[in-house]
Amino acid sequence: MRQQLWWIALGPSIWAVHFLACYLTAAIWCEKFASAGSANSPLWWLIGVYSVIALVGLIVVSVMSFRSFRRGDPPVSYDFDDPHERTPFLGFTAYLLSLLSIVATLFTVLVFLLVRSCD
Repeated sequence: MRQQLWWIALGPSIWAVHFLACYLTAAIWCEKFASAGSANSPLWWLIGVYSVIALVGLIVVSVMSFRSFRRGDPPVSYDFDDPHERTPFLGFTAYLLSLLSIVATLFTVLVFLLVRSCD
């Protein structure tokens, strides 16, 4: 049961690390090299690499969570508190949080695509 609980926090944690990595890299890059804000700058490549890694991780988490949710019997109402009913519920919760984290990651990248400057 303890292994299932970590899946709930994994999606938002990947997004939080991606968010911090992107904004800290941009802040340091714009402080040191503010005049080199071209489209081919290493800053955009780094943000792209961070984003691809984060999205791949989030897709893996969402697929595994969805499989955990759909494993076994069809979902029923969660009326009783037993481990057999907790596993699909935790899988569904982790799945929804990983989908929300994918959207948040895409919004983080969207900011960098729209601003594209270090001013």
